[in-house]
Amino acid sequence: MSEPENPHIDRPLRSFGRIKARPIKPRQAALMDTLLPAVAVPDPKAGPLDPQALAPQATEVWLEIGFGGGEHMAAQAARRPDVLVIGCEPFLNGVASALRHIDEQGLKNVRIHADDARDVVDALPDASVDRVLILFPDPWHKARHNKRRLLQDETAQAFARILKPGGTLRFVTDWRDYAEWALERLERTPGLQRVGPADQDWFAAPADHVVTRYEEKRLGDTTPIFLEYRRL
Repeated sequence: MSEPENPHIDRPLRSFGRIKARPIKPRQAALMDTLLPAVAVPDPKAGPLDPQALAPQATEVWLEIGFGGGEHMAAQAARRPDVLVIGCEPFLNGVASALRHIDEQGLKNVRIHADDARDVVDALPDASVDRVLILFPDPWHKARHNKRRLLQDETAQAFARILKPGGTLRFVTDWRDYAEWALERLERTPGLQRVGPADQDWFAAPADHVVTRYEEKRLGDTTPIFLEYRRL
């Protein structure tokens, strides 16, 4: 199977909505000033990102796109202190919440990009990431807004590019239309193969999945759907 090219993604449209809602709590606001500079990913627009330089001792590199309040990211990082977890989230209230989790749990293996994840993806080298995690992205479920969805053919190809052979991509949504949209695009992405049998129950959560408060709200139109792909 041919290797996907390293596309430069032309993205005049944002794939996410608002970047701030309620006022950030004082403690979290303080962490934005003190902790965030220490754990921030270097500006990806300034040049290529070298994950090895961010955490030389890390045995793996994971990328979580749209980490929300940071519960899942922090839990995964705590389970695997040997893994560098790079989290991307443009919603500032979510970033502030994630910093609280990092601070309270004393996590040393998390780096944050408080902006568009696609800039980080573009800056990462080929075959440099072991896992890509995309949990409950903005569904943009109205047909006229589908073009704003994070998962497009171009981004699927970009995820395949940065994954190491054998690396995995997990996509989770509670909107059935988005699951079908994602399945269609991931299936036609060169270099990706779905994990498990074709008739696998896509409502079955993987063993290492972490249920968050957001997931428990059941805001979509279906029980969460899990799609897992491996880089060939």
